[in-house]
Amino acid sequence: MSDTLTLDSHITEVTHLIPAIAAWKRFLDDQGRSLHTIKAFSADLQLLCEYLPTDKTIGAVSTDDLNGFVDWLEKGRAKPCSPKSLSRRITSIKSFFGWLTRFGVLSISPAEKVLQRSVISPLPAILSPLEVEQVYEAASKLRNGNQPDARAYCLFGMLLETGIKKGECRAVYLSHLDLADPQNASVFIRYSSPALRLKERKIKLSPAWVEAFTEYLQQYKVEDRVFNWSPRRLEYILEDLGVEAGLRKHLSFDMCRWTSVLQDWKSGVDHDTIRQKLGISKIQWREVSLKLNQLAEKSG
Repeated sequence: MSDTLTLDSHITEVTHLIPAIAAWKRFLDDQGRSLHTIKAFSADLQLLCEYLPTDKTIGAVSTDDLNGFVDWLEKGRAKPCSPKSLSRRITSIKSFFGWLTRFGVLSISPAEKVLQRSVISPLPAILSPLEVEQVYEAASKLRNGNQPDARAYCLFGMLLETGIKKGECRAVYLSHLDLADPQNASVFIRYSSPALRLKERKIKLSPAWVEAFTEYLQQYKVEDRVFNWSPRRLEYILEDLGVEAGLRKHLSFDMCRWTSVLQDWKSGVDHDTIRQKLGISKIQWREVSLKLNQLAEKSG
């Protein structure tokens, strides 16, 4: 479906919630949203159907109805939802009614004035500068040992320099690397889904990483995917590297990501540049920037 309601032109203000939600699910699927996201949003809207009268039409849903629904989720259900789930469910109803408004089915979204409940999760674990040095030393020992292996060095180095997520790391192919000039090397983070194209970006790689990667290419038969191992196997590589470095922390993709951008933050890199490096929206950046500021103050 294109960015219209062409296939669902029968949807009007007097349409009941269930068929309207079904149309929204089809729209999300056609926009390339993940199955997990569609299931979560659908489940949230199904709760709204349970709360409202069965004969309620989408045009009859009011802001008071939705505020009552939020209050019911928080206090009235037999199983009250967590703050994180509540925040997501409010996002779901805002997205659904915003979609109906955007395409002219409703003139005003009843969810617009529903207060969002933002949930800030605990501060993530990071590596100190000394711990970063320890991990690099451990990776260098593997790289320069009796049986040279640059894999751990390249994996850790890419994560620390780029701040990319596990899924993004696994989706890096040789064709996404521009290493012709080691002084201006980069990796292009790409997405196959059209809905995620705004997350695509180019991130700089250091000459030191390019040098290690050249060794890695000679040691492993890399034909397309740069790190062609399962997610769990890559996690083990990081875990083993952390043990080898003598860390008391559990070295992970998430730890590398936050350490990477915290280094940028403390180095005075432009905040919007950091946001783009992470591939997140301005709304997501609000919480991330708060955490980075807290981490910077905490780590000194």
